[in-house]
Amino acid sequence: MKLILGSGSPRRRELLSQLGVVADDIRPPDIDEDPRPGELPRPYCVRLAREKVLAIPADPEDVVLSADTTVALGRRILGKPADAGEAAEFLLAMSGRRHRVITAVAVRRGDRVWERDVVTQVKMKSLSDEELNAYLATGDWRGKAGAYGIQGPAGALIPWISGSFTAVVGLPLCETANLLRTAGYPVRFQA
Repeated sequence: MKLILGSGSPRRRELLSQLGVVADDIRPPDIDEDPRPGELPRPYCVRLAREKVLAIPADPEDVVLSADTTVALGRRILGKPADAGEAAEFLLAMSGRRHRVITAVAVRRGDRVWERDVVTQVKMKSLSDEELNAYLATGDWRGKAGAYGIQGPAGALIPWISGSFTAVVGLPLCETANLLRTAGYPVRFQA
């Protein structure tokens, strides 16, 4: 039995390694990630994780793991910013406010799919122009939903979360370990 990670995210590989799990193959799926008209953040995130896991070619005995992380400000989905201007727009919209980070995980073995999603409440501090510009200058916003990664320099902008830290990073470890075990994949917490 092989584990195939349907994600190119180095953060997800690092998180899996905390479970003592190393993917045998990495196959990022090629799917349309645009939200559908009127689609709300949580159903959007769940749909993407499912579509990703179903898009990965695998043998019937292989286990495929995919995930999606979505940042939601109310009903608005804050995706990966196209440029520094859009990153600034996202960060200013979240400045001094709470938002939700939703991470959906899907695991497939053969024709069976198991899914979980985790919603974490996150508060971003009120950002000064100096803090905003200093963070944008790091470039850490690139390729990150909502224009930030809590595990990097943006951690200094987040005074409070309620929920799963690893879900905010990109893969909720408790739920992922349970899904892998349910699919018959061993999780042994080896170093």
